[in-house]
Amino acid sequence: MTGGRPTWRETLRAAFSGRMLIALLMGFSSGLPLLLTGSVLQAWLKDGGVDLTRIGLFALVGLPYTLKFLWSPLFDRYALPLGRRRGWMALMQLSVAGALLLLSMTQPAADHLWLVMLAGLLVTFFAASQDIVIDAYRRESMAESELGLGSALYVNGYRVGMLLAGGGGLILADWMSFEAMYRLMAVFMAACVVVTLLAPEPPLPEGRPRNLREAVILPFRDYFSRDGAWLILAFILLYKLGDTMASAMTTPFYLDLGYSKTEIGAVVKLFGFWATLAGGTLGGLWILRAGMHRALWLFGFGQMISTFGFVVLAQLPPSEVALAAVVAIENLTAGMGTAAFVGFMAALTDRRFTATQYALLSSLMGVPRVLLSAPTGWLAQTLGWSGFFLLCVLIAIPGLLMLRWVTRLAAANPQPPN
Repeated sequence: MTGGRPTWRETLRAAFSGRMLIALLMGFSSGLPLLLTGSVLQAWLKDGGVDLTRIGLFALVGLPYTLKFLWSPLFDRYALPLGRRRGWMALMQLSVAGALLLLSMTQPAADHLWLVMLAGLLVTFFAASQDIVIDAYRRESMAESELGLGSALYVNGYRVGMLLAGGGGLILADWMSFEAMYRLMAVFMAACVVVTLLAPEPPLPEGRPRNLREAVILPFRDYFSRDGAWLILAFILLYKLGDTMASAMTTPFYLDLGYSKTEIGAVVKLFGFWATLAGGTLGGLWILRAGMHRALWLFGFGQMISTFGFVVLAQLPPSEVALAAVVAIENLTAGMGTAAFVGFMAALTDRRFTATQYALLSSLMGVPRVLLSAPTGWLAQTLGWSGFFLLCVLIAIPGLLMLRWVTRLAAANPQPPN
């Protein structure tokens, strides 16, 4: 150690530890089911002749991801034979696999759509429940200094799972039936239980809930009794708001500039995917070495600068080089910012009721993506592309300005150790 900061050798040793590998693989397990009830299910419905109005209604299948904090206290209160975290993880992973098998037995025909929706809801309910427990496990099994890198690898694994299920699922559906593809994904999901069985169970914290009433009340009482609790919630809403709003309109933006669908697919989706993974990994390593609070400043500023890259791109004629440069910078900084942000939220939780508090914070994190991004199309049409992305740059400033107080408040409210 040099001046309290780990050396690069120590940083890399921590990066290749068993805990980090588990975080990566558990991220894969979390990301796998998401698109199987999203874009892949939409493709199956369209292939089955379902009209667009009814396909649109299937967005409601994703509600459990937003409402998961409602039943999260159950996972803080009760423990299963394999442990408080591993037991629930194994059960939820097998339940997701079973629900995918059930979904594969349905038919996307007009008179059977309620069965498809019911099976889809079961998949998302069990998948959201798995996410609750995996988030709690990651928080409870890692030291404070490891949360940034652990969160980065979890997010990278999540994206790989989404790629396998989303892109891979659609490709496989051209080689086999959708039903067979869903059964294959169920097998992949069931195989994730092996990681859970090999992972060590985190120690039970002192003062954990003794009954369901305490599991519901104590997490909220603990959080909102802290100084600046509401300020931190506001920060969670604002920190990635500009970046999220900008990302919501990038595909129409690229098409308007004259880029072809092939260019968007190759540069934005494929090249951008690897740039995001690289950003998450590099961001996690930086957090481990320099600390969470310094990383939040640096990555937040980087997100703001990268959003300004869209303003510059709007002034240029179509160029694959310019597009690749903007996409690389934007995805790198987005991956870094997500790693710091997810790690910061995990550090805010009390280990006695991690599942409930993290489910609440992560649900709040999704609000900008779901609700506050809704008017982005109107804003882009009203302000023009340059004006819209400049607004996204300015929207990032309040979150950065709040960092000074938020980091002080987080330091003044340290969470009890294991």
